Amino acid sequence: MQCLTISVVSRFMVNKFSDLTEKSRVSEATELTETRYWHALEDARVQCDLCPRYCKLREGQRGLCFVRANIGNRIVLTTYGRSSGFCVDPVEKKPLNHFLPGTPVLSFGTAGCNLACKFCQNWDISKSREMDTLMDRASPEMIARAAESNGCRSVAYTYNDPVIFHEYAIDVARACRERGIKSVAVTAGYVAEAPRREFYSYMDAANVDLKAFSDAFYYKLTGAHLKPVLETLVYLRQETDVWLELTTLVIPGRNDSEEELDAMTRWVVQELGAEVPMHFTAFHPDWKMPDVPPTPAATLHRAREIAINNGVRYAYTGNIHDEVGGSTWCHHCGERIIGRDGYVITDWNLTDDGHCRRCGTRCAGVFDGPPGDWGARRRPVRLQDFAA
Repeated sequence: MQCLTISVVSRFMVNKFSDLTEKSRVSEATELTETRYWHALEDARVQCDLCPRYCKLREGQRGLCFVRANIGNRIVLTTYGRSSGFCVDPVEKKPLNHFLPGTPVLSFGTAGCNLACKFCQNWDISKSREMDTLMDRASPEMIARAAESNGCRSVAYTYNDPVIFHEYAIDVARACRERGIKSVAVTAGYVAEAPRREFYSYMDAANVDLKAFSDAFYYKLTGAHLKPVLETLVYLRQETDVWLELTTLVIPGRNDSEEELDAMTRWVVQELGAEVPMHFTAFHPDWKMPDVPPTPAATLHRAREIAINNGVRYAYTGNIHDEVGGSTWCHHCGERIIGRDGYVITDWNLTDDGHCRRCGTRCAGVFDGPPGDWGARRRPVRLQDFAA
């Protein structure tokens, strides 16, 4: 399918379908946005081509993501302009430690997800099947104005995966670019080739969840596969200028073996490069895995050590208090170039363009002047205050 630039987003209203009563079907009057990544099948179904699931849908049915549906024998997005909420966060919370450190980012998501992670930490949003939870209605222009008004250097598409609200995210990114505001994707990287290229042409940074390094884990615990995620990572590093960081939620007994962590970090260095930061974060019991214990701090320390020993220059621990594992160290001289206590920057030994003040070695990342001072603050934002 040819990848074209979306110039106009068309919307139309769909009346209630009285004969479609299943929860998987679109059943209420909803504002819908026409999409492009789909094609008709010979059996009267329509196939969604956005992600590697390639959901095949009959009239009125939704895909696994729940927000893309077959209406009128075409795939439409049902959540354009509707969000589960907006908040100004520290960019380090995404987590991005090498992208405009210390600056605020306006974060938002919608509902649904194209993965089925049993350990989802945002399940109340990503697994939502109630469109009424999307209380904030916001146009792309409203989001850009809100970000600018709150002093945000970037907007993050997060909480649920922005892949599934592809058209909305792209329009928001466009509006933000007009105001000099950057876009950050927090994603699992599970997207097909053509939409991947279009989506990331509008992104400036991405944190991709590399959930494990075995296809068995992906299939059993997320309902997906590893290979498309690795393809996204290689694409981002080799064919784009998008700043990339990785996060792995380390789950006891599932993806925390030394063998798997060794294989994963060796692959990252070989295929993506030593300068790609890796975040190893702590699992806490949630969603469909309430009986799995929290990740011990020692496990994260070990994961970080394995990564560093395999050549990863910037390896971090997360969701625990660890100033050493949360700080950035010069890979050449060992100087602590960015000290962190949680989301608070406590030490800064970089030049404005990101070089170590001690030895002059470049720290990989996106640096633009001195760090911000947003700290660990979290500020909810009401988008209706920024309506035209």
